[in-house]
Amino acid sequence: MDKNEANKVQSSGRKAMSEILDYFEVIVIAICVVFFLFIFLCRTCRVSGGSMENTLYDGETLIISNLFYTPDNGDIIVFHQTGTLNEPVVKRVIATAGQWVQVTCGETPEDMKVYVSNDEIIDESDLVKEPYFNDDFKYLSFDGSTYDFEAAQVPEGYIFVMGDHRYHSTDSRSPMVGFVDTRRILGKVLLRISPMDKFGAVE
Repeated sequence: MDKNEANKVQSSGRKAMSEILDYFEVIVIAICVVFFLFIFLCRTCRVSGGSMENTLYDGETLIISNLFYTPDNGDIIVFHQTGTLNEPVVKRVIATAGQWVQVTCGETPEDMKVYVSNDEIIDESDLVKEPYFNDDFKYLSFDGSTYDFEAAQVPEGYIFVMGDHRYHSTDSRSPMVGFVDTRRILGKVLLRISPMDKFGAVE
């Protein structure tokens, strides 16, 4: 091998090594970005219990974020309620500060209705359409008064939340939870990451 060939081999080796280092650098940067996102912008949370069925199930893992988040009706959130509930809770936002909310059950479980109004006068036009509502009550010993909520205005800085499985949910209808202080919101649910066959956005 003459000198020119040797130089070509060395140059080729340096080029290959440079490309490898470039790829390695890209991978390291990507890992750092993902780490930053999870630590500072997002976090994971595990669903506990069946109060959000059939939208979310016990044991599923979620990605949540509180970055620039303002609660809105219909959002699924995770919050921490100290005292009676000592772990993160997953519920759906039904009403926000200033709105009036009322829950009526009627004579049978199928009669449950949720009303949200921007003023004190509540009528049928304020009925909330809830395609996510789980009305599975076959194991329920029904007592409508247990699930009613008299019309009330959500205080400033608070929200009203409910589980999608209305007859298997401890939520804002209960004194154990009540209106939720927005400062206790850990984040809005963005993604379900496990089980893998259900991976994707949550609505």
